[in-house]
Amino acid sequence: MARPRTPIGTFGKISHRRIKKGVCQARARYRDWDGKLRAVQCTGTTKAAAELALKRKLSERSLFQPGFAGLSADSTFAKLVDYWLEDMEVEDRLSRTTRNLYERNMRTLVAPSFAELTLREIGVARCDYFLKQLAKQSYNRARQARVVLRLALGLAVRHEAIPRNPMDHVSRLRRPARTPDAFEDSEIELIREAVRDWEERKIMAGPKPDGQLGQIIEVLLGTSVRIGEVLAIRIRDLNLRGAIPTVRITGTIVSRKGEPTHRQDHPKTSRSVRTIALPQFAVAAIRARLKKRLSIDPDALLFCNRNGDPLTTNNVRRRLRDVMDKAGLSGVTPHRFRRTGATAINKAGGIGLAAELLGHTDSRITIQHYIVRDDLVNPATARMLEERFGGRA
Repeated sequence: MARPRTPIGTFGKISHRRIKKGVCQARARYRDWDGKLRAVQCTGTTKAAAELALKRKLSERSLFQPGFAGLSADSTFAKLVDYWLEDMEVEDRLSRTTRNLYERNMRTLVAPSFAELTLREIGVARCDYFLKQLAKQSYNRARQARVVLRLALGLAVRHEAIPRNPMDHVSRLRRPARTPDAFEDSEIELIREAVRDWEERKIMAGPKPDGQLGQIIEVLLGTSVRIGEVLAIRIRDLNLRGAIPTVRITGTIVSRKGEPTHRQDHPKTSRSVRTIALPQFAVAAIRARLKKRLSIDPDALLFCNRNGDPLTTNNVRRRLRDVMDKAGLSGVTPHRFRRTGATAINKAGGIGLAAELLGHTDSRITIQHYIVRDDLVNPATARMLEERFGGRA
């Protein structure tokens, strides 16, 4: 009968011998991860010390199994990053926009601090300290760095280059308190007035604007959708002849490095595909825009440049900021119109309707990021206290 082999990652009987006075050697045959038996030895001042040193060496060796991607505990973090980026391309599970974002965050936020370290040297304490220092500069940067660092080290765990992911044990990042901000009615009027003045060239020289900025603002305010989704509206997505005018949100505008700006045929999430009833002020802005559109192609974009190509979200944001700065208004962003609409709908129709308008699957997201809290306590409390205590005053 064949003698059973020592299991991979374990060692056989330890033998000892005295090399010279004060120096003892302990040795054992270790079955490595490639199945081969290798002699491993350590020395110490005594038999017990040599055996303890050998067991520590074998224990450390058994923690790190070489991965099939050529990764090991002694591979550099830079090598892991290269393989992680390649693995995302092969897996093709994430959108191109998300992959580009992950690569940017990895190379700008994480790699400068970890590139020269081996995977063996990246532990919980180092990761925890790195994130806390980054969070002092920016909570959002620390949050983005945490995501990509966890994903990359998770790949190292799956390839058995390290035994566990140190990111599983770092302390939670503390989100700074932030209250969603929305425009007051008076601010909306000031914004509209500033755009009208700019479009009439009262506060800016140059070619006469074509009216798109003001129309985009009205659609943002009347739909509470994202700026990329507004710029992706096609003529076919509009139904202005029905009893209830509507727009269907089915895509968004994306601008990726190395690619031309284009319309993506789906918005941010599947829940974001929705049909929204339009208020009359948004209908009026859309009709005014349609009068200036020469193309009758149903796939043509409602908002576009002179060549019919998509507008970039960054250019619209930049133009809005320039116009508002010249009018002395600050803090005006496309996303703030989204929070303004959500706050108004929540106040009039409840959080469920506000979440539905925004395309959120979880109303907690709506509450946390989009709804301005109304701190007015129900005035009924004054009546109740008056009835209870007023007669005794």
